[in-house]
Amino acid sequence: MTERQRIITIRPGAASPLRPVATDAHLTAPQGRAIDARGRALRDLRISVIDQCNLRCGYCMPREVFGPDYVFLSRQELLSFEEIERLARVFARLGVEKIRITGGEPLLRKGLETLVASLSKITTLEGRPMELALTTNGLLLGSKASALAAAGLHRVTVSLDALDPERFAKISGNDSARVEDVLSGISAAQRVGLRVKANMVVQRGANEDQIVPMARTFRELGATLRFIEFMDVGNSNQWSASEVVPSAEIVARIQEIFPLEWVGRGTPSEVSERWRYADGCGEIGFISSVSKPFCSDCSRARISAEGGLYTCLFAQEGRDLRALVRSEPSDDMLVQAIGRLWSAREDRYSELREELKKKGPLGPKIEMSYIGG
Repeated sequence: MTERQRIITIRPGAASPLRPVATDAHLTAPQGRAIDARGRALRDLRISVIDQCNLRCGYCMPREVFGPDYVFLSRQELLSFEEIERLARVFARLGVEKIRITGGEPLLRKGLETLVASLSKITTLEGRPMELALTTNGLLLGSKASALAAAGLHRVTVSLDALDPERFAKISGNDSARVEDVLSGISAAQRVGLRVKANMVVQRGANEDQIVPMARTFRELGATLRFIEFMDVGNSNQWSASEVVPSAEIVARIQEIFPLEWVGRGTPSEVSERWRYADGCGEIGFISSVSKPFCSDCSRARISAEGGLYTCLFAQEGRDLRALVRSEPSDDMLVQAIGRLWSAREDRYSELREELKKKGPLGPKIEMSYIGG
């Protein structure tokens, strides 16, 4: 089996092997924040630490694709914690201010608090501590929140798409998974001082009736809930525009019960549009990649669990940072090579979605579970 065949086999939707990253000893490392071809600064880095998950949500890792015979990455193929830390320091030199640890389900990676502790020592270009966040399905958070907070984690985002036990089991593809365990994990995180948000992917015909119950519950918990439009990430989720519930419709549903006031975005590169409850009981957010694309302000780079660099959530190919970091002894060379990749970036898939689809079928995109959403 060739390397190309192998990658396509174990990661459905991977259009090609990771492309090598060119280096040039004659070029000096860039100084200061990296800016792409459309004027967008590099500020956020999402690092997947594992491609495995203990759920099989239909919009991310459907069981019919990621079944018992699916071959996940071996330990040798994963970036080591030392390699992740090195890359994080390089990205900090290019302007990254926030690192988010993702998966798969990142809490399945053994010793994750060790990685968090090393990342917590990294500072930004301005000398501030790096902001550290983690996205998780929350099932293991109850037993790990304390160690993660002690290691230096600042924030946790928990993915939860329904409160009804039967609906949750159906969406998550795991009959043994319990909503109670997720909510207990959220409470545990709050108790140890972690700031908590929750994400709900809303899919018509699947869970739109859970919108108001979720809003009510997270008001009471004192945690921000963000509603995410169902997106056409990857190839295995059978996306259809008819299943997208636009954010405007979700706002209207919640307004009927809880009056809202528009806030906007905290920063231009923030993906969530914020609304606050008129009675002062917190905020909710809306990530509207389909109905209101925000490509023009996107500041995110993504590293897959095996070290592929992706500059768009809807990417069709990545660049091989693992080979680069394992062969290149100079951090200056890494800064130069990665900075050059970001400088050439022109991605804006969500803005072009309809135009691209009119031209015919698109090529395979990288799966969300592979690059951490």
